[in-house]
Amino acid sequence: MRYAHSLKRRNALLVTAAVLTGLVLPVRAQNRDADPATVPIRAFYDALLAVMRQADALGVRGRYDKLAPVIRSTFDLAAMTRIAIGPDWTAIPQDQQTALVDAFAQMTIATYANRFNGYSGESFEVDPEVQSRNTGRIVHTRLLRAKEEPVTLNYLMRGSGESWKIVDVYLSGTISELATKRSEFGAILKSGGAAALIDSLRQQYERLMRKT
Repeated sequence: MRYAHSLKRRNALLVTAAVLTGLVLPVRAQNRDADPATVPIRAFYDALLAVMRQADALGVRGRYDKLAPVIRSTFDLAAMTRIAIGPDWTAIPQDQQTALVDAFAQMTIATYANRFNGYSGESFEVDPEVQSRNTGRIVHTRLLRAKEEPVTLNYLMRGSGESWKIVDVYLSGTISELATKRSEFGAILKSGGAAALIDSLRQQYERLMRKT
């Protein structure tokens, strides 16, 4: 009787282990097989949610300081600056190019620090299936909000191997953020040159940092 009880107990443990293995392995397989272009997006969203949950305590400056490292590592801010400016980039002196990249980076980080200024149960959904786009990949994501329609945010990624960075954001899934900025930047460059655009970006940064 004791042997039968022991055997029955052992079989039950084996079945339980088999079930648990079946539950765990697909998760590991999914992580292992995830497209590398999705990895920086997931890390960015984790950091963004952490900041949103502490938004009030951090304030805009605290949110900026928390987000700056992850945004600088996730976004190719130099490439984004060049794309947003377009063909005029090559005619701009190198010192002003450097100043433009710095000002664009500060403005971008301040935009996120200002925009994501609270938490009401939001979450992010990242589609593991990516879309090839010329020399890059599109990562499809959604911002999920309680009692509101999800917001589609897609990212154009460029890189190779395990290293991928954002080079454009598609608002509502299709509206290129950099195409919108190119129109704005082009008008400023035409009227006042690179110095005027640098000043405009710095003013935008300062305005965003004054908000709560």
